Amino acid sequence: MGQLRDDPTLINRSYIFADRTEAGGRLAEMLRDFKDKPFRLFAIPAGGVPVAAAIARLFAVPLDLIIVRKIQLPWTTEAGFGALDPDGTPMFNEPLISRLPLTPEQIDAQVAKTLVNLRERVASGYTMRAAIRFLKGKGAARLVVAVPTASDRTVQALLLMVDLLVCPNIRGGLSFAVADAYENWYDVEDQEVLDLLANLVPPPT
Repeated sequence: MGQLRDDPTLINRSYIFADRTEAGGRLAEMLRDFKDKPFRLFAIPAGGVPVAAAIARLFAVPLDLIIVRKIQLPWTTEAGFGALDPDGTPMFNEPLISRLPLTPEQIDAQVAKTLVNLRERVASGYTMRAAIRFLKGKGAARLVVAVPTASDRTVQALLLMVDLLVCPNIRGGLSFAVADAYENWYDVEDQEVLDLLANLVPPPT
């Protein structure tokens, strides 16, 4: 079980960050003991890049991307039943799948569709878990995950997989939306990701 750093004053509160950049600055403050220590900083595109870019600027470290794609449900792009890691290995939300009217053929079709998307693009809980599993497989010595907001269920699941989880805004309840933590929420486009990366310290080659 990993350690948790949260902010008790922000539990179950909504609209606490102006935008992703402010949220990244808050995470950087909570990670200040890592300043001047060697570490690799990764972000999951697209929404995670503005958050991580704020950390990269404040710590003057390179930012690299880990491309993980949600396996979407056939009838909506807003929800998924798993994720693909950068190697194209699927990780399924088995409890959810057991409650959905999905056939094996539909699952295979959605995985194949996501794999095409993963290979073509610079691009929830399961996308993060797939990223963690991928980094562990690549030999990461210590894993620290920093996210501005998460549900209490996701927090408990991630703590089983990482050494440290930094999450200032933890929320309970039956439903959870990342957007509810932000006053200014929008879909991050690929061009914004590229512009942010162009203005940061380049990742190691």
